[in-house]
Amino acid sequence: MKTIMTYLLITGLLLSACKKQNDESGTATGKEEFALAASQSDATAEEIFDDVFNNVMGVSPEVGIGGTGVFGRMNVSSGRMDGVDSTTCYTLAAKQLNSATRFPLQITIDFGSGCTARDGRVRKGKISVIYTGNLFISGNSATTTFENYYLDNIRVDGTHKLTNVGSPDKISYTIQVINAKLSQSAGNYIQWNSEKTITQVEGGATPLIALDDAYNITGQAGGSVQLNGKYFQWSTAIATPLMKRFSCRWISKGTLSLKKGNDQVAVLDYGSGTCDNTVVFTVNGSIHEITLH
Repeated sequence: MKTIMTYLLITGLLLSACKKQNDESGTATGKEEFALAASQSDATAEEIFDDVFNNVMGVSPEVGIGGTGVFGRMNVSSGRMDGVDSTTCYTLAAKQLNSATRFPLQITIDFGSGCTARDGRVRKGKISVIYTGNLFISGNSATTTFENYYLDNIRVDGTHKLTNVGSPDKISYTIQVINAKLSQSAGNYIQWNSEKTITQVEGGATPLIALDDAYNITGQAGGSVQLNGKYFQWSTAIATPLMKRFSCRWISKGTLSLKKGNDQVAVLDYGSGTCDNTVVFTVNGSIHEITLH
């Protein structure tokens, strides 16, 4: 599978390379324009598929941890809330793909024509997830596809695959995003492929409570963006592990190396652990800030 993902990343970059890039990356201004477009696009894709991860894991304890993403639940004993919603604004449909066994199980999350969650984000359309078994068991996976699905004003297409590759003493997953396309207004879009490994570093002692869980993310990605008539293509490699907490909507820690071809153009910094929606990148010695939505 790793070989296949590497092939897809390379093939996607080669095919998109047929389009002429509009940046003048040999100049200081050109590097900054390229870095801004690529950084914003990569961070947007990361944020959208992090949301997918939360929802895939959060459907129910039968398939995952339950209570993450939009599947918020009220913990009666402590009075605190896990996840985003305590009331639902979506419907769930489960279908056994083999009548003789519970798994593989297809679960469709239907947000209808528009569903506003407690995080203020509007989701519409459908997410379809096929689980081979409970995601806490090593070897099991969940493959997600999208049907006319939007997160706010961004249409999401592609495939997201989550696989448990952990051991009895370590919870670890691979996350593959294959041929993603994030379509925006005015013909703007992002194309993205990603292969990451996510490993739990906090919260292992309380497996039924997601609120204290934290994961380190390592790996790489590649993408391109069509933005206001201009086209940019980039790749990233995680330099220091990104940190993802179920209690935070955004990646809160870690750095990425941003490249154009073989040349490093910028470094993206998600911060030192504080839960906020800002990412900074450094190019030509200048620091710029991106605000995530």
